[in-house]
Amino acid sequence: MASLALEDVSFAKLADLIEKDTVLAGNILKLVNSALYSLPGTVNSVRHAVSLLGVNKLRNATLSMSVARMWKQVKTPAGWSMASFNLHSAGVAILSDLLAQKLHVEYAEGAFAAGLFHDLGWLLVALGCPDEFKQITLLCCQGERWAAEYELQVLGVSHAELSADGLAVWNLPEPIQAAVRFHKTPELDPAGRGERFALSRVINVADQYLEGMGSTVSVYETSRDGVPNLPDVLGLGMGLAVILEQFEEEFTAIKPYF
Repeated sequence: MASLALEDVSFAKLADLIEKDTVLAGNILKLVNSALYSLPGTVNSVRHAVSLLGVNKLRNATLSMSVARMWKQVKTPAGWSMASFNLHSAGVAILSDLLAQKLHVEYAEGAFAAGLFHDLGWLLVALGCPDEFKQITLLCCQGERWAAEYELQVLGVSHAELSADGLAVWNLPEPIQAAVRFHKTPELDPAGRGERFALSRVINVADQYLEGMGSTVSVYETSRDGVPNLPDVLGLGMGLAVILEQFEEEFTAIKPYF
């Protein structure tokens, strides 16, 4: 990831690094040979795959696949689906990145990472506070209030705050921390008071769309299977349909890895 962040990194250098990780190399080759790219022949070389994907797509794929693999190694309590968590996180990351590319957004380059880690707080609760996790789960199943109210009732803090605090420990850029902190309440984000959209607004829209698809983290969030309705609150007009079509293609291509 550090190498991918460099402006002058070569495809040869990236290929050499990826080839050292057999699982990642295999997944990158599978991705570039998927229906998403519809190439006339089979790509067998990691270096060729890297050049076809480009730095941005390679960075996003590497981050999401590596993080998902790391999460799978931790033990979570009953009621938690790591597969659902990874898939939802990756979906929000992909859509956030696509939206940010078409909008005047504060720190648009952080959209993918912010989307990928926006619900980190849920995982921290499940791992670090299993009894509280169970209590919140039961409250969500029995009650009709917004899940955030149960978070505050049991923990005294929201998952969005926990997510942002976790990213602060990891030293991720402050704009990404802020986007995650306000992804449920973008209207409170100071970054949204200028001419540009706050990154938290983009994450919020992407999160709602994934929930509308039925892709949720856990029983904390209500699944609304069916055709999601995404109002054009970002003012994209006809461009929104194009973005959503591109998202469906990328999301479908990456699903098998989770």
